[in-house]
Amino acid sequence: YLLPASLVLLTLSIDLREVLKLGPKAIVMFVTGTIGVVLGGPLAILIVGLWQPELVGGQDSEAVWRGLSTVAGSWIGGGANQAAMKEVFQPSDNLYSVMVAVDVVIAEIWMVFLLLGVGKAATIDRWLRADASGVERLQKQMEAFSKKTARIPTTVDLFVVLPFGFGLTAISHFAADLIAPWIEEHAPTLKKFSLNSSFFWLIVLATTGGVIMSFTKARNLEGAGASKVGTVFIFVLVATIGLQRDIRAVLEHPGLFLVGGIWMLIHVILMFVMAYLIRAPYFFLAVGSKANIGGAASAPVVAAAFHPSLAPVGVLLAVVGYALGTYGAYLCAIMMQEVAG
Repeated sequence: YLLPASLVLLTLSIDLREVLKLGPKAIVMFVTGTIGVVLGGPLAILIVGLWQPELVGGQDSEAVWRGLSTVAGSWIGGGANQAAMKEVFQPSDNLYSVMVAVDVVIAEIWMVFLLLGVGKAATIDRWLRADASGVERLQKQMEAFSKKTARIPTTVDLFVVLPFGFGLTAISHFAADLIAPWIEEHAPTLKKFSLNSSFFWLIVLATTGGVIMSFTKARNLEGAGASKVGTVFIFVLVATIGLQRDIRAVLEHPGLFLVGGIWMLIHVILMFVMAYLIRAPYFFLAVGSKANIGGAASAPVVAAAFHPSLAPVGVLLAVVGYALGTYGAYLCAIMMQEVAG
């Protein structure tokens, strides 16, 4: 409930024209992140297999590469793609549960570093020789709009802001629960794009609703703190996700976390190399990475850490990830199978 509501409130004040002016570097960094995941999986197995082959071996449903295929699905797309890989390659339930822990723990550690980097963005941009003027211009425009419309929110204001967030969320839930089953039954070929996922449609519809409302007078709700309420929702969401994880899983299966760590390191190195080559600002590196690794639940968090108005950039890239997730993860799984021998 909190994620779609936060996306509605964060997009209410967005200037879509300025977002589109950010250019193609965001897409380039996102695709680089996807390539990093696809290549990182087999490379991680190859590296670990050189000195401890039994760690990345296994037979039948216990084959490690089968479990890692679900991590690839999650790191390129999201939960729907992860579930799809589980059905395709059928790792054992025990192996799958370990891989869920690898997925979440490694991804969240990387997210911590990305958020820490937000405060050092200017320094990182200088090192990358990046031109962050487009991002800075959008930030300043949104800050100016916020100051122009700012007022001390009244109880009435809050009772208007909250129904916008949760009202559009309710409508999105209702529509998603109609669209996804219809696609499942009448257009099964679209399942490979994860279009039969209710969560996919929930995120798309909530974001679309917020963008549409940004062209109306509802945009002025930013003055009553719409984006601030949305930001609170996001941080509660992140804390809630963290509370559901058992960090002791790291101690129980340290070897597989090593594989995941090397895999992530390959992704990170490739992201920084590409950002340096095309002079992409740290914002595009961070959001492009999390649009892959974290999907719609994390990419807007990182984008909003720069400025609440930038959250939709993360959402848009994450939605692309849902479409590519199954294809990329399948290719990655086949390569991991070959490398694992």
